[in-house]
Amino acid sequence: MNGFVIGNRPESHSLRLFQPFSLMITSIHTLIYSDDAPATRAFLRDVLGWPYVEDAQGGGAGWLIFKAGRSEMGVHPTHSVYDGKTFESPRHHLISLMCDDISHTITELKGKGAEFRGEVQDHGYGLVVMMAVPGADDIMLYEPKHPLAYSL
Repeated sequence: MNGFVIGNRPESHSLRLFQPFSLMITSIHTLIYSDDAPATRAFLRDVLGWPYVEDAQGGGAGWLIFKAGRSEMGVHPTHSVYDGKTFESPRHHLISLMCDDISHTITELKGKGAEFRGEVQDHGYGLVVMMAVPGADDIMLYEPKHPLAYSL
């Protein structure tokens, strides 16, 4: 955890334990806009094995809302310099799925029909590969090397 600070205030300077606290925001609801929503939902249900509820009244039959597990949110700059290199990125949102063992996870998901784009790459913050999602854009799968915020 060298070089990382865990805290909930800008003046935090050391690792510390937290007392239970109350948040007005209770969770994060992410959205995938898909050209083939039933295929994307089937992938999340059958390949990733995510539990779900069906919102038949609000969205109609087959409108599934998935429990995606623990979550955390990072904020990255659109312009940065790291190790003498300049990085530029347009303003956008990104969905990433984290795992504990990327090789094992890829093997398991391939056995369920998942497809991956390229080989696993070390991006510094973690081991990364892009996973194809039917009817939607690819989703990043990664094994993080950074401290995890979802267990705070």
